[in-house]
Amino acid sequence: MPVLANIIQDAFSPLISVFESILVFIHEHFVGGSWGLAIIGLTIVVRAVMVPLTVSQFRSMQRMQALAPEIKALQEKYKDDKQRQQQEMMNFYRENKVNPFASCLPLVLQLPVFISLFYMLRTDLKLDICGQALREHFHVVSNSQITTQQLQSITCNQVAPHSAKFLFIPDITAKATGAVLIVLLLMYIGSQVASTLMMSATADKNQRRMMLALPLVFVFFIFSFPAGLLVYWITTNLWTMGQQYFVRRGASPPPTLAGKEPAVAKSNGSAANGKADGAAGKASKGEPALAGVGTGSAPPPPPRKKKKRSGRRR
Repeated sequence: MPVLANIIQDAFSPLISVFESILVFIHEHFVGGSWGLAIIGLTIVVRAVMVPLTVSQFRSMQRMQALAPEIKALQEKYKDDKQRQQQEMMNFYRENKVNPFASCLPLVLQLPVFISLFYMLRTDLKLDICGQALREHFHVVSNSQITTQQLQSITCNQVAPHSAKFLFIPDITAKATGAVLIVLLLMYIGSQVASTLMMSATADKNQRRMMLALPLVFVFFIFSFPAGLLVYWITTNLWTMGQQYFVRRGASPPPTLAGKEPAVAKSNGSAANGKADGAAGKASKGEPALAGVGTGSAPPPPPRKKKKRSGRRR
């Protein structure tokens, strides 16, 4: 596993350098010395860049919801031939310009940031937060003399207390434990479920289930993550909630549903028109047309007959 971790770290090394530069820039110029606020700033920058993609994702999910009855009919039609069903479904998505994986795309694009921040907090970012204390601890002159293994074996709080503190978190470069871990887990799960419910409100059932299951899957891994990574993810969830609120307020109805009459009303209208046409046909043939047919009103009652009075006077 350490070998695999090193391979991943080497592969993401260019991205790690980019995101570290952004983080250091935010820390030095905007947040006044707080590295926790710098992580929040990095989150905002990343999510702001992804706004157009998120809006496109929302529209695609709206479109999927509007096409759900037709998708279900296709699945039912080819339920005994899975290969044909998959082929027809892909053709259907292509014809209607719908991407069924659009809801997962923002999450996938955030993974490089997530992985880069994970390795930053374990190694490189420690040199920015408490580099001088680390050099003194390892009795070296420059940061380049401190190995990756040495950086992973120690936290900033151990060599420079409170240097990596943020709010109630003692050290954002270390794993959270005890009450701090419980609070962070509750904040993560609560914000993740709330943001997922808002984001998947227009998704079909399968997408919704998948998106709701992801937070529970991540819980089994985040125990070993540095606390700063949870700060990033919680901020991401809060951003998603706010963004979805404003996107849904300004969103237009799905294109396939806008301007269409309900099927029931349409069928009733057709029946009424049929009756009216029938009545008009009878009238043209000289047959009496029933009053009220096709107009929606009841026929008038027949006239009452007057009783004949006898001519005898009493």
